[in-house]
Amino acid sequence: MRILFVHQNFPGQFLHLAPALMARGHDVRALTDASNRRADICPVVRYIFNPVGVDSAATRLGRTYTLHSDRGVVVARAAQQMRQSGYVPDLIVGHSGWGETLFLKNVWPEARLIAYAELYYNGRGMDVGFDPEFGGEGLDADMIAQGRAAHLGQALLHADAAISPTRWQADSHPPALRRMINVIHDGIDTTRVAPDPNASVILPDGTKFAAGDEVLTFVNRNLEPYRGYHTFMRALPAVLAARPNAHVVLVGADGVSYGTTPASGSWKERFLAEVQDRLDMSRVHFTGMLPYNSFRSLMQVSRVHAYLTYPFVLSWSLLEAMSAGALVVASDTGPVREVIETGGNGLLVDFFDVAGWSAALIDALSRPADFAALRSAARATIQSRYDLRNICLPRQIALIESFQAGRLQPLPRGAVAE
Repeated sequence: MRILFVHQNFPGQFLHLAPALMARGHDVRALTDASNRRADICPVVRYIFNPVGVDSAATRLGRTYTLHSDRGVVVARAAQQMRQSGYVPDLIVGHSGWGETLFLKNVWPEARLIAYAELYYNGRGMDVGFDPEFGGEGLDADMIAQGRAAHLGQALLHADAAISPTRWQADSHPPALRRMINVIHDGIDTTRVAPDPNASVILPDGTKFAAGDEVLTFVNRNLEPYRGYHTFMRALPAVLAARPNAHVVLVGADGVSYGTTPASGSWKERFLAEVQDRLDMSRVHFTGMLPYNSFRSLMQVSRVHAYLTYPFVLSWSLLEAMSAGALVVASDTGPVREVIETGGNGLLVDFFDVAGWSAALIDALSRPADFAALRSAARATIQSRYDLRNICLPRQIALIESFQAGRLQPLPRGAVAE
């Protein structure tokens, strides 16, 4: 088949899928933003998107749709140029989050479309209003969140099928849309990310740790409230006071991936300042972003890995930490409960219970041998449910090849789910 991937940061979630389809003989191409600097893994066409500033007073609840539909228009015009050059895909696979797929069926009505449905915004029961410290409750917040979902609903209405990486994320969609979503994770390379009793890592500040050292880790793209950075930092003084040989390594940038920006400075500095006078900073290591191999080694070295999240998109880093055999102490929130059973393959703590976090982390750091079974069970969970080569890629490929020329019909909706 002629398969076109559409993603503003390609390959994104399709890092493994696109090469696997090429290896099976399919003609794979990609359409991506010209600002994307990631290495090309297949022939790529780039579009230029220079968004016009959105007047929030004029657009009000439509401001998100205005921004993303503007991108959709630019992508459709790039697609029209591809069509005029003779290119017509059999199948389009695109992320719905930035509006890129909105108008592709207008250009290629004969093509089938699979949307990557990462999350559907809701006013209640998810991230909005979850954390009272940062407001966002009430009718206005509910309406704003629902308004942000307009382009997501439209994208799925024009798709033939969809993929979500977790059941919780799929279930964020309204029932009418949920029926078309196949739950298939992007996949974890459990061969590459595996326990290593001889692992070691050198941090950017020159500090070296090896497996067996008392290392507590915390990893996110950005250090921010959506990923529980504030709760973790508030728990940290008691942890380091009780464990005088422990070091903590925090991986992540100073920006914002989700939610609001602070009034000044960064969330990292705001919550560090709150507790810094009670921390031995010689044992607190902020690394910024790490190269992937260093991150992997850190997970292999980690004695305890802390992971927190609002009810929101689940991080790859959690699953990779489990695949590396780390003992994970995580927030007792919906997306995490899909993966971790407390006392079975990890430990769950209430997101807001600072004292509970301190106690759980102290206990886990102090008795590593007692949690060996949980570490093994964590890896077994990833191998049995999220393994890239044996589970996720075959399911993704099965869905895509169900659209093979000559029988251009998708599998029954949900047929590849779970």
